[in-house]
This record gives sequence, structure tokens and C-alpha cells, in this order.
Amino acid sequence: MIAYQGAAIHDGTTLHTDKMLLVDDGVVTVVAAPPAGCDVAMLDGGIITAGLVDLQVNGGGGVMFNDDQSVTALRTIAAAHHALGTAHILPTLITDTPARTKAAITAVIHAIAQGVSGIAGIHLEGPHLSVARKGAHDPALIRPMTDDDLAVIIDAADRLPNVMVTIAPENVTNAQIARMADAGVIVSLGHTDASCATCHAAFDAGARCATHLFNAMSQLTSREPGLVGAVLERGDVYAGLIADGVHVDPATIRVALAAKPDPARIFLVSDAMATAGSDITEFQLNSRMIKRTDGRLTLADGTLAGADLSMWQAVATMSGPVRDSLQTAIARATSIPAALLTDPQGAGTLQSAVYICGDEPSAWLDATNGNWSSISRVTSAIS
Repeated sequence: MIAYQGAAIHDGTTLHTDKMLLVDDGVVTVVAAPPAGCDVAMLDGGIITAGLVDLQVNGGGGVMFNDDQSVTALRTIAAAHHALGTAHILPTLITDTPARTKAAITAVIHAIAQGVSGIAGIHLEGPHLSVARKGAHDPALIRPMTDDDLAVIIDAADRLPNVMVTIAPENVTNAQIARMADAGVIVSLGHTDASCATCHAAFDAGARCATHLFNAMSQLTSREPGLVGAVLERGDVYAGLIADGVHVDPATIRVALAAKPDPARIFLVSDAMATAGSDITEFQLNSRMIKRTDGRLTLADGTLAGADLSMWQAVATMSGPVRDSLQTAIARATSIPAALLTDPQGAGTLQSAVYICGDEPSAWLDATNGNWSSISRVTSAIS
């Protein structure tokens, strides 16, 4: 039994500045004072927080999930994000072929069965999107959802703890949304040009979330509120947000937080690509080159293609330029995305605790023995 003192502690919901972290036989709790006979270790400031939770991870460590649907690739991606303080991820397949979609699902099933740490399920971002709001997705691969597509997704939900799909109502019916929701699939609207009324109908059918709020979606205008307006009008809908200062201006984020009936349903995502945890400066997505320059990832025409962002950097954007409280900003990267999961499996709690001293995570807690292990950086590159 050991207690750690000297650091602030965020338990996923609340930031404690005058408490201690107690580790006792694999159980991690926040206490006001150590029990009798407990060893006490001093930390040099910083924050102990629940491991970060990222529901939109396209790649990492030099690897893109779209390029390699294997357990080996998933190990590399998960390790890259673990080195950035993220304990739980949804590997995300961007719009691709039916064969690669099935291969991605199979790879995640095998990775979880083999105990690959940090894999919480899968996020299928497409291919059932709107070409009008395609962003960096290949328009040649975008298509309506068929009965076969629906069956593949529902089968995946039976075999995985969490399945998230990003769809556009233009290419998916409300009946299909309801079928997925009933099966436990987390249905998110994104890459859509749908009207506000159409989006409300999709939410009523069972969609629960919007993917990267403000980006690749119908905007809030004076005569048509679009998906942005529908999300901000509803208190029951979650929304992922890329808080890198590039995808959404901090002032726009402040407006969204002020407008939404339940602003605690806005959570952070990295939308990370192969560059996460790697020094590479370019990579390919569906045979198109993406360049990494000055904190941006872009196609040749300048279209943003994912984000050059870690979850802790997103927290810093929220608690800095956006002026969110640090307590709430960390919750947006831990307990709030965990609450959206069908099966959180302990995500967003101190059972996966990371120590942040300075500008980035530096150590993970092993709850079985109370020891800290230094974070090693992953610098893999695409072969």
C-alpha cells in the first residue's frame, strides 16, 4: 500500500488539489490522508489523471489503419498513443472498400483477443457519407449503406465491446440508424450536408453523436441551422471536437460551449494520423500524399486531412485559449468520451493513471504494485 502526494489529481471528473493517490492491492483511490502504516511518496508537482480516451484515431507511430489492417499495426498505433498519455482508443478506418472494412473489424477482434492494450473497439468513419462534405475522404469510395453493410456492422457490435460509426443521413436511412442503435452501435453524424430537420430526425432515430463538430458538416446559418445547429440545440447529443486551434477557432468553441444545453457532452478527439508519436513528415491515404507542415496535415490542394494533435495538446488548447477550466478540459478527454462508449471497461478512471509533469505525460502507474513506469516514445516510420 502506497500513497502519492505532491501532485494534483484528476479522477476523470474532478480535479483535486489537496488530496493523495492511494494504491492498495490493485485498487486506486483518491484520499484526504493515508491510512495508518501506509508508505507515502512525494511527487514534484504535476497532475495525475485518468488515462486519456480518444474515440477517433486513424493512425500513429508511422502507421495508418487504412494501409494496414493487422494486429501488428494496431499494436504500433496503440503504443504510439499510449506514449502520448492515451489509455483507450478506437482505431478508426476512414472511408474505404468493403473488403478493408471487414479486414479492419477482424483485426480489432483479434487484437482484443490477443490482449493488445488500449484497444476499446473500432470506429468506422464512412464510407456512408456525403460527397458534398467529403473532406479528405476519397469520393470514389463513398456510397449508400446496403443491407450487407448493415449486417457487417451489427455483427461487429456482437463481437466487439464498442463499435462507433460516422454516417451521413443522405446515405443511411433512419431505419438503418435505428437498427444500429438497437444493436448497441454508437451512431455519429458527420461528413454530411443534411438540413437541421434531417439531422434531428436522425438523432430521434438513435444517432447519439456528431463527429468533429464544425468540420465537414452543414453549418449554422441564418436560414438553415444545419448539423451544427442541431447539435448545439440538443442537450442529449454528444459531439467530438478537434481542439488544435486549426480545425476550430477558440472563439467558435467558446460560442458552442455557451450555446449547448449540456456543454459537458462536448468531448475531445485527436483525429490523429500516422504522424502521432512519429517524426515522419508525410504519408499516404488512399494513394494520396498528405504533408505535415506547421501543425497541419493537408492534401496537395490544402484540404485538412486529420490532425497533427495529441489529446493532451487538445486539453491545453481547451484550458488555454478556449478558457475552459482545467477540470472540465481533462474531463473532456477522459470521463466524457468514456460515457459515450457502450462498454467503457474502466476507461476514464484512475485505474489507468498517467502522470503529467511539464507539457506532456511522463509516466504510467502500474496499479498492481504501485510503481510508475517511464513513458518511452514511439518513433516508428512507414516502411
